[in-house]
Amino acid sequence: MANLLLVFFFFLLLSSLSLAPPPDHDQTLTTILFGTIGRSTYAFDIYTLPLQSPFSPTKSQELRITDGVSINYNGYFPASSNTSSLPSLNLVYVSERFGSATIFLDKVHYHGGGGLHNRVQVQLVGGLTNSLKDRPSLVGEYLVYVSTHENPGVPRKSWNAVYSTHIPTGSTRRLSPYGVADFSPAVSPNGVWTAVASSGEKGWNGELEDLNTGIYVFMTKDGSFRVKVVDHGGWPCWGDDSTLYYHRKSDDGWWSVYRATLKTSKLGFDAVAAVETERVTPPGVHAFTPAVSISDKNLVVVSTRRPSSEYRHIELFDLTTKAFVSVTEHVSPHTHHFNPFISSDSKWIGYHRCRGGDKTKTGKDLVVLEPIQSPLPKTSAIRVGGVFPVSSPEGDRIAYVNMPGLYVINNDGSNKREITSSFAFSLAWDPKRKGTLYTNIGPSLANVSTDVHVVSIDVDDPNLTMKILTTGGKNNAFPSPSPDGKWIVFRSGRTGYKNLYIMDAENGEKGSLFKLTSGPWTDTMCHWSPDGEWIAFMSNKDNPNSRTFKIYMIHPNGTGLREVVESGSTSGLASHPWFSPDSKSIVFTSDLAGVSAEPISVPNQFDPFGDIFTIGIDGSHLTRLTHNAYGDGTPTWASKFIRPHNNGVVVAKNNGSPCNFDDILWLNKYPNKTNVVSSKFTMQVPCG
Repeated sequence: MANLLLVFFFFLLLSSLSLAPPPDHDQTLTTILFGTIGRSTYAFDIYTLPLQSPFSPTKSQELRITDGVSINYNGYFPASSNTSSLPSLNLVYVSERFGSATIFLDKVHYHGGGGLHNRVQVQLVGGLTNSLKDRPSLVGEYLVYVSTHENPGVPRKSWNAVYSTHIPTGSTRRLSPYGVADFSPAVSPNGVWTAVASSGEKGWNGELEDLNTGIYVFMTKDGSFRVKVVDHGGWPCWGDDSTLYYHRKSDDGWWSVYRATLKTSKLGFDAVAAVETERVTPPGVHAFTPAVSISDKNLVVVSTRRPSSEYRHIELFDLTTKAFVSVTEHVSPHTHHFNPFISSDSKWIGYHRCRGGDKTKTGKDLVVLEPIQSPLPKTSAIRVGGVFPVSSPEGDRIAYVNMPGLYVINNDGSNKREITSSFAFSLAWDPKRKGTLYTNIGPSLANVSTDVHVVSIDVDDPNLTMKILTTGGKNNAFPSPSPDGKWIVFRSGRTGYKNLYIMDAENGEKGSLFKLTSGPWTDTMCHWSPDGEWIAFMSNKDNPNSRTFKIYMIHPNGTGLREVVESGSTSGLASHPWFSPDSKSIVFTSDLAGVSAEPISVPNQFDPFGDIFTIGIDGSHLTRLTHNAYGDGTPTWASKFIRPHNNGVVVAKNNGSPCNFDDILWLNKYPNKTNVVSSKFTMQVPCG
């Protein structure tokens, strides 16, 4: 650590080009649009509060130590940080400012009054590699972190692995065994050992809450002497070189922090049977994502959810008195706080939260077009602040859903208009009738008998004329017009099962109607190829009444049915297919990459496993587009390039607070207690 600052400034020179914004891609030909529930309203920055005795922090003492660009999270104070005597502070953290998770090292200087003076910022790892980079630690000249840049080649296997990068040279070494996914690495104080949460060889079985990982330990220098030390646990952190803390869901239903005392030998840690474990935090409160002071062994800092609060807060737990001390409840009472960390001298606590303030304010006027790094050479990718985003044929407008409600904006995010406040989902523009938009009105995720109807809306008509196209049947949704504008394919539950139908585009069922697919299963989320040859859709026909969905194609005349994307297991999911403008590829959502972070460490995601993929219609060239801990979904493929203005900065004025998201809904479950917190309605991506 003594040479850290020399390495810091040396690497600043080496990496100056990597700090520049991505190159101009105006010559790209197409754009993929997609949505992520809540992500556009996170606006995370990292904050710190001083630890002092007696501990009673105030709002004026809270320092924001990241720069407000994009979202910044999962920080770490290197041991060389001069935290005990500001004005200087070193911080390692994750940022998504360049369209993909990137790890930065900041040297932050403050005025005597606590204000930001200047900042030296170095990108340690990230750049053009399209992958998640997370949970960083510095060990001398080496950065240890998680990355998802290597495909394990097994469906529904997480791409997560731990790597070590030598900062001056950029030389990178994989520490996780091939075929094994590791999460949440933590390096011991002496730097010799790294602990991870890992499911080992068994992999991910579709867990959405507790990943059922164990704690493994291996040598930081090369990944050797790997041994499992705890059967059930996640988010490890070190108290000293032989003491680990971690969280897990206890048998009584409470998330709690545990301690493992490890027995060492010359070769490493003994088997799990020799490790002593004990529960640290008591029942009655969910406590998770621990961090431990290595200079004051009596202090553990945790995130909590209490039955009396709607918000996730940071608290200290004193191992001697067995008492909690609030850290953030009085500083920012109506804000969620995530993933605390503590300086090695026990002087400062860090965490990330939304910089916008009070979650109770609305964010309905928020419009975000955020560019994402794309691995496709002639296709850009943009996250839209809504779901089911779709570009007009001319490329000048984007329609999207922000449930409830359907909106249209210009392709730079300006001129936002509400087209209908009704509950709509799934959108498609008519390729021939300018300004005509198809959608369906009614509840999503409903049974086959629910009233949901396909409609067309002329968004250029001052009266926003709406025409109901389905007059019979139930649960009609996911309309997609043929490229000549004469027909619409949609799904309907009129027979008691959701299958596909084709009707007249102008006159609806009254003009013409015939059935395309038939069977006691669900066929849904259909899209007509731009060349008119195929209709893609998702179906569970191989495992009816299950969540196992594959993607198929069929000719509009009902012939040529074939599978394009397999789900990867008996419980996998591939959904929301949409053809590329040349009809040669399909973009879709899937759990093929499993999960990329412990779900409890992020805000609520209904499907924390969702990533965007593309594939050739012959099943070749499977490519992962998004890498993060969020549930990305509802992708569409625009034939025109869309360039976000202001590099993804909020465009709309008077947007209110950008903090309108929920904490994890399943943390509202309090064992043997009345669930006093009722979560507000949160948008969910419809899956059928």
